[in-house]
Amino acid sequence: MAELEQHQGDQGIEDKIEKTRERFKNEFLKDSSDKYDQRDVDRLQEDNSLVEGYLMWRLYVVDDALKMIDESFQWRKEYGVNDLSESSIPRWMFETGAVFLHGFDKEGNKLFWFKVKLHIKDAKTIIDKKKYVAFWLERNVKKEPGMPLTVIFDMSESGLTNIDMDFVKYVINCFKVYYPKLLSKMIIVEMPWIMNAAWKIVKTWLGPEAISKLKFASRSELQSYIDPEYLPPHMGGMDPFKYSYPPLPDDDFQTPISDNGPIASEDESESKEIESKESVQDSKDGLESSFNSEVATKPKKVNFLEDNEKGESRIKGARKPLTTFKGTLLDISPADELSFGCGDAEKKSLIILSNVTKNPLAFKVRTTAPEKYRVKPSSSTCEPGASIEIVVSLHGGSQASPQDRFLVMAAEMDNVGTQELAQFWKEVQKPKIMEHRLRCHVVESVKPAVMPQREGGDLGSSKDINIALLRLAASNSRLEQSLNTCTRVQKILVCLVLILLVLNLYCIRLLTTARQLS
Repeated sequence: MAELEQHQGDQGIEDKIEKTRERFKNEFLKDSSDKYDQRDVDRLQEDNSLVEGYLMWRLYVVDDALKMIDESFQWRKEYGVNDLSESSIPRWMFETGAVFLHGFDKEGNKLFWFKVKLHIKDAKTIIDKKKYVAFWLERNVKKEPGMPLTVIFDMSESGLTNIDMDFVKYVINCFKVYYPKLLSKMIIVEMPWIMNAAWKIVKTWLGPEAISKLKFASRSELQSYIDPEYLPPHMGGMDPFKYSYPPLPDDDFQTPISDNGPIASEDESESKEIESKESVQDSKDGLESSFNSEVATKPKKVNFLEDNEKGESRIKGARKPLTTFKGTLLDISPADELSFGCGDAEKKSLIILSNVTKNPLAFKVRTTAPEKYRVKPSSSTCEPGASIEIVVSLHGGSQASPQDRFLVMAAEMDNVGTQELAQFWKEVQKPKIMEHRLRCHVVESVKPAVMPQREGGDLGSSKDINIALLRLAASNSRLEQSLNTCTRVQKILVCLVLILLVLNLYCIRLLTTARQLS
């Protein structure tokens, strides 16, 4: 019965999708086809998820969805959204860092940052600023279809001069009309009390669906939505990220360019390790920077079965994958997750790629946290029937996070010897690329059931120290909250004292005036 109802529901949605397309064609395209970009019209006819997105946002009321599509498509043509690129936006806008994509919230949604203090109302530049926002939104939709955004309005150090109600209304319309179902939530951080009236007006623009997604948060409350690793220090976080341009900061799966010149090949790196461990340690960043380059490393044939007859990987300290994803071009182990531990000996993990085609493959591995991980090799080729082991290691004192992700990309090559990998990836068509994503899994260290007996009968002192440190951290957190509360109370009391002082002076003046008159 449940399956029948679900089938009827799916059939009803499909009928509404077709009805929406038909009515849009007959009522909106008949006499005014010049209003829209033909590419958007074609997408509407081909992409069911696009039509369903508009219908869902308008509660499956076809008339309302059609009005939304009409408004959205007109906006897309007016701003040339399909053709927006870095070159079409003034460079200074990228350099200011007022708007950018970086990091993830606890639900895995991308963070869309608005640094309000960097925005100054200016009628001459408002169109370019609106195109700038559209550039980022369109970029996210194309790179991560269906990936919601969490918008962060960072209002620290901002004032009335930074509030541009026309621009705010435009941003809201982007999520309310132009990109349905893209908004996960909108978080307003450290909003000055003087702006309360302005945001009451903003609420009237949002509508009931979006109001439920609006959150007001202080610095301490913000960590209930976003982990400290993706928050800047001024918000109580530990994210070392500092905006700079170029390159674009949202290039999560784009390996950064090496600053150390030409990259040594994998074979050369290993030979240097054998020659001198100390030298390798001193120049570790340089040798491991194959992760930071699109330069092709020499392909290496690895027979994984032969190397692992005893169930051990040839890479010491790396976790052996136990599951396999069967792809069209590659078998990828592990299938879903890369596991990392907390100890120094658990900071490496293996990705094993096996070419299941009859042609040579080019592959590359990218990560959402390039500052934390080193991948060797990050880009190379794999011959038919061969396997390649890729070592993913945490860099320095970095810790793995469940929000970190990896992207494995592969495509068939025609002429291995003559094609440069960097050029190949620029020219290969997207439909020919196989993509597979991997998450990070943090494995908790297993503690021994019985602590060793220490000298002097100090049993389990290490555990006691850990407990004491945790208690101290909790106490410090409570103390910080108390200090913040006391500071706020102190400010209120100072204001009251000043008010009383002014009243006393006023009363004294009145008394003096009365005595003089009498």
